[in-house]
Amino acid sequence: MAEWDLVVIGSGPAGESGAVQAARMGKRVVVVEKEPVLGGTAANTGTLPSKTLRETALYLSGYRARGLYGVETTLLHQATVSDFLYRERRVKDMERLRIGQNLQRHGVEVLQGVGSLEDAHTVVVRREGQPERRLTASFILVATGSSPYRPPLYPFGDDRVHDSDEVLELAELPRSIVVVGGGVIGCEYACMFAALGIPVTLVDAKKELLPFLDDEFSALLAQRMSALGIQLRFGHTVDALHMPESPPALLQLTLSGGEVLEAHQVLVASGRTANTAGLGLEEVGVRLGTRGHVEVGATYQTAVPHLYAVGDAIGFPALASTSMEQARVAVLHAFGAPQTLSPILPYGIYTIPEVSMAGETEESLRAKGIPYVAGRAPFSTNPRGQIIGEQHGLLKLLFHRESWKLLGVHVLGELATELVHVGLTAMVAGAGAQLFMETCFNYPTLSEAYKTATHNALLHPASGTR
Repeated sequence: MAEWDLVVIGSGPAGESGAVQAARMGKRVVVVEKEPVLGGTAANTGTLPSKTLRETALYLSGYRARGLYGVETTLLHQATVSDFLYRERRVKDMERLRIGQNLQRHGVEVLQGVGSLEDAHTVVVRREGQPERRLTASFILVATGSSPYRPPLYPFGDDRVHDSDEVLELAELPRSIVVVGGGVIGCEYACMFAALGIPVTLVDAKKELLPFLDDEFSALLAQRMSALGIQLRFGHTVDALHMPESPPALLQLTLSGGEVLEAHQVLVASGRTANTAGLGLEEVGVRLGTRGHVEVGATYQTAVPHLYAVGDAIGFPALASTSMEQARVAVLHAFGAPQTLSPILPYGIYTIPEVSMAGETEESLRAKGIPYVAGRAPFSTNPRGQIIGEQHGLLKLLFHRESWKLLGVHVLGELATELVHVGLTAMVAGAGAQLFMETCFNYPTLSEAYKTATHNALLHPASGTR
């Protein structure tokens, strides 16, 4: 008989969710965490810290109040790294404490050490100065997360070159910075630095910003980022990097088109690699794909039936929110109580302004030949939007032209990542235009934009199609 019903490797959002779900089912669960603190990337170097830094940047810069009350605001005071990171450290500490208490409350044991597979049912935990411990388990859940990919062009040992984890340990705020990589992480950090008045150039090989977004919103975000002062260089790669040995001489980055960019520091955001090396997965029959991602089926089962993998370890979408749900589905399947994951997932991008979406884009609907109507509600005409000075926000709803069911929701502007859930819930419930017409929204609120956008679609049913 196995010592444990479930061994979870990793204590990030996926690991915590899977462990707690199993414990609630009365299972014997242990979590193995290699780091001295709980929470993985989400709590320590990624999701929560970066979003905290975003709020700090908005506060220190007075960004939300610029020109709103007839006065111009500048940086509230000469911000230091200590100012910039103070709240981020507090949030990290509180989240680590919460995770530990949650696991303890559910009777989940936590072992600190590096876990790897000795065989298909045994995890060996090694910790310096401690004897090895072997954990036999009925099921194993791999929730090891990911780490920034480091292209060989960049000397990451130099304190002027950062990846998206290291940037949280800045010795000083950069006087200027080039962000290489226009994915979600690169865009978010570019906006944070730009809000603080730091000159930022964003370089990306793609021809457009975040091409998975609805085209209209990709273009709107690019416009707002440019207005924030970010220099955008699309369709380019960095071919060469010259680093003078004696700072503060500027770094020189030569782009594929021949342009040379100069900056004091560089942030490389070139994607992430799954933390699966050394786990022994392939040796027991688990298949790995690009950048070490574990190959899984619909229930997050690997090629070895009692081994499951979730979160960043399996790749896209690699979001904390989806990772938690994947772990829940995996554990329920393992212990004979299968449930499904919602087919409609939200995406939140914490740029300045925020962007969020769920469901179809106009481009995907046209590609599928689905008849649709688009309704739009600019925040500039929304009473709450006028109060808070949100001049550029936009809500767009995509309805089926015949059934009027909601097919997609797209939001740019203040609280976009919160507002999207109204539309998400409607889509999961199979609702549409009638729901928004019959719903009474608080006044004045940004949520009223749902009714406005629905009116827009109903009154001008041809205005949204292209």
